Amino acid sequence: MAKPIKRFEELQGVSREHHHALLLSWKINQGIKKDVDPERIQKYVHWFREEHLKPHFEIEEKWIFPVLGVNHVMIKRALQEHKRLMDLSLNASDHHDLQIFSDELKEHVRFEERELFQEVQKLATDEELKLIQEHHKEEEFCERSEDEFWK
Repeated sequence: MAKPIKRFEELQGVSREHHHALLLSWKINQGIKKDVDPERIQKYVHWFREEHLKPHFEIEEKWIFPVLGVNHVMIKRALQEHKRLMDLSLNASDHHDLQIFSDELKEHVRFEERELFQEVQKLATDEELKLIQEHHKEEEFCERSEDEFWK
């Protein structure tokens, strides 16, 4: 069994948000398994995109990615994936598209947690970590419960 990743305190809130993204992926998969109308799933994905994904990506792009710099190969990959995930989350209209979004979101979170954040932790100065923590105001996750299609 793999050892848990030790995350610096300043990055723990952003990592917890990754957990919610993995839950989104799971919810989409549950909806697909239950043959839920894709429109219902997409409505939830749109809500999650606006309420959680966009603000999360903004924090990463503005405060975390600069630690490695825009020319770093991992940052280039992460930025491309952010754009693709935003596009997929907006345009997925059937189970196939939703599955692609779910799979790519899960892989993106794993990449950031296992590789990119590990590199950030190696190179970030105390001042950069402090700025990340100051600008990331973690809020308790608020679920949208009007249509829990995954249950």
